[in-house]
Amino acid sequence: MSDSCLFCRIVRKEIPAKIVMENEHVVAFRDIDPKAPTHVLVVPREHVATLDDARSAPMLGELMLAAAAIARDEGIVEGGYRAVVNCGANAGQTVFHVHLHLLGGRKLNWPPG
Repeated sequence: MSDSCLFCRIVRKEIPAKIVMENEHVVAFRDIDPKAPTHVLVVPREHVATLDDARSAPMLGELMLAAAAIARDEGIVEGGYRAVVNCGANAGQTVFHVHLHLLGGRKLNWPPG
């Protein structure tokens, strides 16, 4: 883990967050600036800066499986939801710890941006 990474600090519970799920692989918490009624960030416990830096298929799979489980728990499966990973500054990544945005609870437009 990184000493200065915001998400690593949340994983270590040095910074408070509204945790919705955690297990040995991931921590998921509510986004502080939600873009949909349900906006949860799912992060691996391991620090990996971007999707391009990721080398572990199991780690990435854990992110996706956690997002699906949270979507069921949040009751947004029937209406639909989106799972998004931004990679790099031009894609909108602002915290360089790979993470998945789970968005739902309203109609989501396409293309997104």
